[in-house]
Amino acid sequence: MNSAASLLDPPDDAPAKASPACHNRLSRPRNCSYADGDWEILAKFWFPVARAEDIGDKPLAARLLDVKLVIYRTTDGINVARDLCPHRGAPLSMGWVEEDEIVCPYHGLRFASDGRCVRIPAQPNVVPSDRFRATILPSVERYGLVWTCLDAQSPEPVIPEFPEWSDPAFQTILCPPVGMNAAPGRQVEGFIDVAHFAWIHHEAFADRENSVVPLYQTKSTDFGFRSIYVSDVSNFPKALHHLEPEGFIWHRTFDVHPPFIAFLKVDFPDDGVLRIMNIATPVSARETILYVPLVRNFDKTGSLDDVYAFNAQIFAEDQAIVEAQCPEDLPLDMEDEAHFAADRSSVAYRKALREMGLTG
Repeated sequence: MNSAASLLDPPDDAPAKASPACHNRLSRPRNCSYADGDWEILAKFWFPVARAEDIGDKPLAARLLDVKLVIYRTTDGINVARDLCPHRGAPLSMGWVEEDEIVCPYHGLRFASDGRCVRIPAQPNVVPSDRFRATILPSVERYGLVWTCLDAQSPEPVIPEFPEWSDPAFQTILCPPVGMNAAPGRQVEGFIDVAHFAWIHHEAFADRENSVVPLYQTKSTDFGFRSIYVSDVSNFPKALHHLEPEGFIWHRTFDVHPPFIAFLKVDFPDDGVLRIMNIATPVSARETILYVPLVRNFDKTGSLDDVYAFNAQIFAEDQAIVEAQCPEDLPLDMEDEAHFAADRSSVAYRKALREMGLTG
């Protein structure tokens, strides 16, 4: 059986080279959509690939950086693995979980949570060799999301801290994920772009008659950079603008963690705080799944449906633009696109990605 397995042609997302002894990291996949070197840089970062609440009795298929993954639940928690049976390349996501083992739908091979093949039904008396081991990736649940890394460099996950998520003074809300046919860098740049409020979100909260962007500051930090934007542009939905005190000034703080995570903290009246974590998971170079955990310390008994609807409106307005931008990839050469003063955060973001070694 080993000789037959060695003849298996790898699928499109198979690594060009992979050591059978390495079960917690992957190499650049075939038919990769990323420029040379970019995949290897991004593979070292942790990204969410699902909401924990969406992992039920059946395995769930996902994709990260062009690599097909399967996510499934056992009594010990949630597992993330390469969506590939090492025997004949069938997707494990088409199988099922039984007695804490994921079962391949093609020949019934069973895999333990550490990837070991524990049974080959066609030869039940044979102890499967390590060549039949499934590729299990590191995973952790945080902020209601399942995170993984394709090339983990540390036994501990490197994920930005979100202390308000566990603060009892705050209500935690996890919006439904949004799929976008756009580069993740384009989405993040749009999230931190304050000049588009009046034009893209004029129906949601902003006003085209109030389009001037006051000068603001951006400074480097140990995690990336921070921009503090102060203006009179309301953050209340249009229907609630009457709740804003006269003359109130809004403070928005953007904390950007390259490559694809950014926080927005909005100071509301009466010491209210809204903090949003914007995570653009790179499905491929030009496909993104947006995950948005957020917290607030006000209106904690208000309608969650209203929160979901308002955020869905914002996401849809942004999505229509980022999916239409050209070039599709975020240009990292400052000469490729024009910039004005309100683009300070965008310029800082592009420089941060370039300094990481990314090419776009």
